[in-house]
Amino acid sequence: MELLNNIWSALTTPNETLINIILIPSAIIEAILILLIFIGILNLNTSKKQNIVFIILVSSISLINTYFIPSPINTFINYIGMFIIVKLIFKTTILQSLFASIIPTIIFALVGTLIMNPFYTILNINYEQLISIPLYRIIYLLLVYFIIFSLTLLLKLKNYKIQLPDYAIDRKTKNVLFINLFVGFITLIIQLIITIYYTDTLPILITFLSFLSLLAYFSISIYSLTRIMKLAVTTQKLQNAEEYNRTLTILHDNVRGFKHDFDNIVTTIGGYVKTNDMEGLKKYYLQLEDDCQKVNNLYILNPELINNPGVYSLLTTKYHEADEKEIKINMSFLLDLSKLNMKIYEFTRVLGILLDNAIDASSECEEKVINIIFRDDSKNHRQLITIENTYKNKDVDTEKIFYKGFSGKENHTGLGLWEVKKILSKSKNLSLYTSKNDKYFSQQLEIYY
Repeated sequence: MELLNNIWSALTTPNETLINIILIPSAIIEAILILLIFIGILNLNTSKKQNIVFIILVSSISLINTYFIPSPINTFINYIGMFIIVKLIFKTTILQSLFASIIPTIIFALVGTLIMNPFYTILNINYEQLISIPLYRIIYLLLVYFIIFSLTLLLKLKNYKIQLPDYAIDRKTKNVLFINLFVGFITLIIQLIITIYYTDTLPILITFLSFLSLLAYFSISIYSLTRIMKLAVTTQKLQNAEEYNRTLTILHDNVRGFKHDFDNIVTTIGGYVKTNDMEGLKKYYLQLEDDCQKVNNLYILNPELINNPGVYSLLTTKYHEADEKEIKINMSFLLDLSKLNMKIYEFTRVLGILLDNAIDASSECEEKVINIIFRDDSKNHRQLITIENTYKNKDVDTEKIFYKGFSGKENHTGLGLWEVKKILSKSKNLSLYTSKNDKYFSQQLEIYY
């Protein structure tokens, strides 16, 4: 009986030691709930190892801040630290990392604002009693965790997700999203601090109005951000449609030209056959093959085949740029980009740099040719993107070209391939094989899965 009385006394009277012990499992539970919220809403594919590391780091930082950093500074450090941890562990974009930090914070803030004042009123306690008496602290935390866990199940059941663009959006849109999220993040932290320190002195009506205003603000903000992102996606699709229409127009003109000249082509071939001029026929066939290849390339530049808006836009832009410089492009596309085992943002950066270099190098040659091949090498569990081009400088060093500032041309920064090397070094499943022969300079990007 005395043991039970001692336990009850420890739970119902101020006990700093027991409070510090309670903080350990609560930090772990909060880290787990935060993880469940943002990987569910952002639809992130994470590994078990990443999840465990995230929980350990976030809970550890939370405990260190609680024990050693004075309030309210520790609140700012907690959320800034979480942003950095998400970015480093899950390799997310800045926008995704902000969303991953803000959305759980919003949910915790809303739940805390909603129940804290009624909790004080029903139990007739104040803030000091809540943070110092273990029983009140445990009941309050369990109530918060239960509500938040129920919300995560509801969001999962409703399949609610925020679909961020999977390719680089324009800088203006990115800045608007970033500023909105950052200001909202700071506002939220300040509101959390106010809630913690002053809720027990405020009437329930004011607390409820505060909850409603927060809920309305963040609902409208998230809705607005979602609309902005949808607008960015729609704008990109419209640009792709314009590119595709341009491609179709050129394709249509080429087909009409072939149809118009078909009789002449057949007659010409017949002339070579009748005179048994095989050498002349071979030359004529090669010239005819060039025109056929152009039509084939234009057929490949199809958004249904190149099934990613960002990559499609990049390829059509670079194709027309090369065509204006009278560079012959031979393209083969046998790859499902929806299964690409590399971030689209990084992939488009690497691809853009490699294509720019190929266009620059081949434009200086008498024979201007670029061969582009996308294919899936399932036997070796890798996706291959090969870009080879004719080049003039046969003495080019295939190792030095990746050095920072190295460039064989005037007015070039020499940062392109250096940036490629930086991107590749971040991932263990990426490699770039560079080679050259008497005719072609080749870059082969290998993406392992």
